[in-house]
Amino acid sequence: MSATRFGTVVFAGQAKRSFVPSSIMNDTNVSNTVLSRLSDEWDDLTPEAQKVARYVLENPRDVGVSTVREIAEAAQVKPNTVVRMARQVGFEGYEDFREPFRDAIRRGDASFPDRARWLQDIRRQGELGGLYADMVTAALRNLEETFAGISEEQLRASAEAIWASRNVYTLGVGVNNSNARNFTYLASTGMVQFHAIPRPGSTPIDDIAFADGRDVLIAMTCRPYRREVIEAVALAREQGIKVVGISDSPASPIVRGADFGFVVAADTPQFFPSSVSTIAFLETLLSFVIASASPEIVERVETFHKRRHELGIYQEEAI
Repeated sequence: MSATRFGTVVFAGQAKRSFVPSSIMNDTNVSNTVLSRLSDEWDDLTPEAQKVARYVLENPRDVGVSTVREIAEAAQVKPNTVVRMARQVGFEGYEDFREPFRDAIRRGDASFPDRARWLQDIRRQGELGGLYADMVTAALRNLEETFAGISEEQLRASAEAIWASRNVYTLGVGVNNSNARNFTYLASTGMVQFHAIPRPGSTPIDDIAFADGRDVLIAMTCRPYRREVIEAVALAREQGIKVVGISDSPASPIVRGADFGFVVAADTPQFFPSSVSTIAFLETLLSFVIASASPEIVERVETFHKRRHELGIYQEEAI
């Protein structure tokens, strides 16, 4: 016999402590416990059950309003696979599994502010008004979904690990290379242990060859996932390096393999994944690092910029 409660999953009369990692991209708060169980049990699930788990992790709001057959069809598996997956993570069946998601809907935890009227006005503004509205909608939705799924506690813990580290390696390739380098550049105005990788002429696995448990790797990639980033995360785990994984799905291999996993929404009407949420998250992470740092970091940043003014790097404005 099993039952579910917010914050706790009860198995055969014994309460097992559950945690809510910020690697879970969720539209609800109530169902965090269920989603964290799916993430924890991922490696023990069969490939077919992982299809169901991936769909639930990425579409938690669908669970509360969908039958077992509808979930099975969406995940492209048989209905009994959905039931077996629910039982494997500690529930009596699909209905028991679905209850926290239904509760979230009843409590209204799954809704976001309504901007329909404003977006309708944008759509009336010429031929490209529709595209403009779609881009605005996607950007705002991505930010909301990203930060709705991030735990302040997990963010603080990752920031403290970064500040306490010997070296921080920030890894991004493709479009995320510029995001990683921008984060590293901003951090370097007050801290010296940040390194953007891969370095010119090098590879990520070579760049972290001598890193160990005193170091941190911040890795980011969105679908289609870059192999060199996945390999670097796997190697980092072998070497005891703490990993901060940033990706577009809680089922992403670099999120599941991270000490601190964070999911950023990257949907967009354009061809390439959106970087809006990634940049916003990195800025927030850096602000937490600075907040966790020693008081002298403020003096360091001020000295850095004072020196730039003295060297004439900035165009001085007339007073």
